[in-house]
Amino acid sequence: MIVLKAVQEKFLSALQSVAGIVERRHTLPVLANVLIRKNDGQIELTTSDLEIQVRTEAELGGDAGNFTTTVGARKLIDILRSMPADQMVTLSANQNKLTLQGGKSRFTLQTLPADDFPLVQEAPDFGPMFSVPQKTLKNLINQVHFAMAVHDIRYYLNGILFVAEGSNLILVATDGHRLALAQATLEQEIPKQEVILPRKTVLELQRLLKDEDSPIEMRFAGNQARFAFSGMEFVTKLVEGKFPDYNRVIPKNHKNHLMVGRQPLLASLQRAAILTSEKFKGVRVNLEAGTLRIASSNAEQEEAKEELEVDYEGDAIEIGFNVTYLMDVLANTQVEMVKLELQDTNSSALFTVPDQPGFKYVVMPMRI
Repeated sequence: MIVLKAVQEKFLSALQSVAGIVERRHTLPVLANVLIRKNDGQIELTTSDLEIQVRTEAELGGDAGNFTTTVGARKLIDILRSMPADQMVTLSANQNKLTLQGGKSRFTLQTLPADDFPLVQEAPDFGPMFSVPQKTLKNLINQVHFAMAVHDIRYYLNGILFVAEGSNLILVATDGHRLALAQATLEQEIPKQEVILPRKTVLELQRLLKDEDSPIEMRFAGNQARFAFSGMEFVTKLVEGKFPDYNRVIPKNHKNHLMVGRQPLLASLQRAAILTSEKFKGVRVNLEAGTLRIASSNAEQEEAKEELEVDYEGDAIEIGFNVTYLMDVLANTQVEMVKLELQDTNSSALFTVPDQPGFKYVVMPMRI
């Protein structure tokens, strides 16, 4: 039976959209596979890692009739990638094997039964559906994702907090040393829903979301979130736990503030970072009327000094920061100017962006 017959580009695109979550090594061999379900000309592709399940549908031709099987996702992608984009490929089934043909190339692949594929049980109690344009959510994720923790023992920090309340959608990420918050307006009012999306889910959404106005529909349950966009369905487990109260972390009424060019400041920090010590990554920031100085040094007694002219009239302040935390926020915001607010040497600094009133980035000082 010819399961599908399509141009390489079309088949590969559908396959790549679901294959991001597939691990090469897994305790269950079938999880390295993609579930292929054929319903006449319509093909449904599903992958899972037991925490996340991604599904898409595509019109990929082939014989009439129904058929299901599973086959190694990465192998199939690697083979397709090695073929020209405009090559016509056919995938045909024979007993417990699949044969992929394109031009004079032919590959025979082993399959595993579709019944062995563990589909995620969807929660029965999803809250109300709401949606935003894909590019809005992609933008929000881009503004906060870098502040997520990585393998933190406080597992609730290894992800992003989504808060939908009234007509606001707020995303927050923190690793305990810095916090990023971004928000957008929803078109409809919804009752408060609060969930923590795991890190892997966040990075996969970031990869899949398009820079376009077509909507992404979201629904949250007690232990699950569901997203639907661009013909795809994405179901994920949530991180259980209590996220820190982000409102208490964001400083209010800092008396010293300055506007500074994002690109010049980033370039100065990148140069100063070269001579920071590998372990501490610390830089000293000195602010006085009209001048911002950045200095770093390391165990070999090497040092870097940078100076920027700024429009600043506030107190003279010397404060230390982890340079990576400062570079992260500047590298992930595509704006001309950023606003920096400070209180004193021991208080957190607040970065905001005039063009994006919903964005806030808090970074704790470090002793140097």
